[in-house]
Amino acid sequence: MSDRFHAAPDPGAPHPKAAPPPKVPDPGAPVLEMRSIVKTFPGVRALSDVSLTVARGEVHAICGENGAGKSTLMKVLSGVHPHGSYEGEVLFQGEPCAFKDIRASEARGIVIIHQELALVPYLSIAENIFLGNEHATRGVISWHETLLHASRLLKRVGLSEHPGTRVADIGVGKQQLVEIAKALSKEVKLLILDEPTAALNDDDSAHLLDLILELKEQGITSIVISHKLNEIAAVADSVTVIRDGRTIETLDVRDPATSEDRIIRAMVGRDLDHRFPDRTPHPGDPGAEPALEVRGWTVHHPIDQQRKVVDDVSLRVRRGEIVGIAGLMGAGRTELAMSLFGRSYGRNISGSVHKDGREIRTRTVPEAVGHGIAYVTEDRKQYGLNLIDSIARNITTAALGKVSRRGVVDEHEERRVAESYRRSMNIKTPTVFEQVGRLSGGNQQKVVLSKWIFAGPDVLILDEPTRGIDVGAKYEIYTVIDQLAAQGKAVVFISSELPELLGMCDRIYTMAAGRLTGEVSRAEATQEVLMRHMTTDKR
Repeated sequence: MSDRFHAAPDPGAPHPKAAPPPKVPDPGAPVLEMRSIVKTFPGVRALSDVSLTVARGEVHAICGENGAGKSTLMKVLSGVHPHGSYEGEVLFQGEPCAFKDIRASEARGIVIIHQELALVPYLSIAENIFLGNEHATRGVISWHETLLHASRLLKRVGLSEHPGTRVADIGVGKQQLVEIAKALSKEVKLLILDEPTAALNDDDSAHLLDLILELKEQGITSIVISHKLNEIAAVADSVTVIRDGRTIETLDVRDPATSEDRIIRAMVGRDLDHRFPDRTPHPGDPGAEPALEVRGWTVHHPIDQQRKVVDDVSLRVRRGEIVGIAGLMGAGRTELAMSLFGRSYGRNISGSVHKDGREIRTRTVPEAVGHGIAYVTEDRKQYGLNLIDSIARNITTAALGKVSRRGVVDEHEERRVAESYRRSMNIKTPTVFEQVGRLSGGNQQKVVLSKWIFAGPDVLILDEPTRGIDVGAKYEIYTVIDQLAAQGKAVVFISSELPELLGMCDRIYTMAAGRLTGEVSRAEATQEVLMRHMTTDKR
């Protein structure tokens, strides 16, 4: 008999053992459970008995003050902190997880998008999407298949760019969407977004939030870490509050009792009756010369030198005054600030800068610092801090002469200075010799402010000083700014958050397309008035 014919089974023979059917997740069970997670670093316990339950198909927000442990918890979940480096249990789709690295969690469909995007700027969009997960046969990449698949993913996230476009040639908002397309390419089931809108403008933020809701409709569960409570209200179903490394509570966002004040109270452990300190303006003698006066300031783009990014701007700030600058993205606020601070930005700069009635030269950063001008950049990680150096060295770096003798840094004095700022600024760290890169965003911002306060400036330019910082840390920084003004410092306050400008400033200038379009007093300022000026191009 041909061996392609088989004899009938013997009815007396034992029945072969059938393979068990694949386990089907219970649709009513949570997609994720993290039970009693404890994570310790040298000298500090970052997480202490944290538990989290996320329902299938929901958008679950996590909020808390900077340093509360939110990002650490997500790094435990995604395998950045591998199994064995923490205590507790993680269950995904009902099964225990022991991820040894991030590739292991991605293989299960858990993908995390960090606040600092992990894209290679000089590779194309398509190359970034499939980096480490290439469409290849025997080591040869199929570019046709790569571009075709990338185009489908870009369409799914609402990006019209060609997949061959370099990532460096698109904005941060679009880069965030590329990261989500990359997650979708890995058949994501649980998407974790860490402060996804921190660096985005209002339009890009709205588009991203809409996309999160669209992904929810497609059955993808999301965890969103955010300080922006209005965004949590817009997209989240539930919110878990973490404070000091512990789970405080989980709230139903749809419950009318879950107000912003309710969440803030859970975050900071107390009622925050006022978002801003009670401000009593202390401007100097109205007859005195302004501490800072800028006249006819014009700045051209560093590459396209025919284009003016700051056009004939004139402004003044008196001692003891907090003066805001409002404007939409691209209005020229940061370009103005950087060009004033030692011409750090731009070409063909013209105009004049006057301090206490006397014209000064600020052609370089040391010249600007020497004239008592300090600039707190909006990008603290790239321009404000040395992330691999200590807190102590970062605090003293702008005024090393104050802690040096005959050109040699006195380390005992440097430590004493750093310790005084650690206490006065409430920088949460076990030691001032901790690397700044290991601090939370809010504590990093306090280090930047400490650095420039120690330099002893007369004029302090603050560019988005509370970006990416929780409400509790914001209040602390607002209090410091208010104290600086009370000491007679002249403060220029640049912010994209209109309530912040209204709550902190004595006067507010508005900008659009590089030009000043209005000047509004504290008494007259409302969000509507500011927005009207910000959208008017007086050319």
